[in-house]
Amino acid sequence: MELSPDARNILGLKLPTDPRWVNLAELSLEEILTDHAYCEQKAATTCITFIQRYSQMEKLVRELAPIVTEEWGHFRLVLAELHKRNLKLGKQRKDLYVNKLFEFQQKGGDWETRFLDQMLSMALIEARSCERFKRLSEGLDDAYLRQFYRRFMESEAGHYTLFIELAETYIDKDIVRKRWAEWLAYEADVMRGLEIRGDRIH
Repeated sequence: MELSPDARNILGLKLPTDPRWVNLAELSLEEILTDHAYCEQKAATTCITFIQRYSQMEKLVRELAPIVTEEWGHFRLVLAELHKRNLKLGKQRKDLYVNKLFEFQQKGGDWETRFLDQMLSMALIEARSCERFKRLSEGLDDAYLRQFYRRFMESEAGHYTLFIELAETYIDKDIVRKRWAEWLAYEADVMRGLEIRGDRIH
């Protein structure tokens, strides 16, 4: 999915993941795969919610429908990896990172304001997932898992740009750019405040 040049220029996380996270994740493989599975499940159900909520937006429905299928396919891939390694799918945990992002969403105002923040928060979640998958694809000792996460990294890169594009489709690009810069700064602060843990993707 191609993005306008202006939008491409404003993408980019402000704070990289601490390199120690990969080592902690490798020590908590069952937990990290469990958390990854639930992240993919939540991504699929969130896209379904957007399709239901914004059914009048033809482009959004058309673009998100295949993402639902893709994310659910990812969920199944992670489940299969757990099974192959004789690991168990654990319980879903509270996602502190995502909850902190939701706190930044503007709940009042007009529909455009709410819609914009919903798209941008999803873009950030996908961008951070992409960055984390890149870390795993480069830093894990297990060669198979490095390739496993490289495929996820490539997929997530397309997803986060899609949510920016959808925002630009329905909202003025200058407004999107300004708010995206605010989201990036906020997300960096969130990351600074979170404990480095190897049992979670975010």
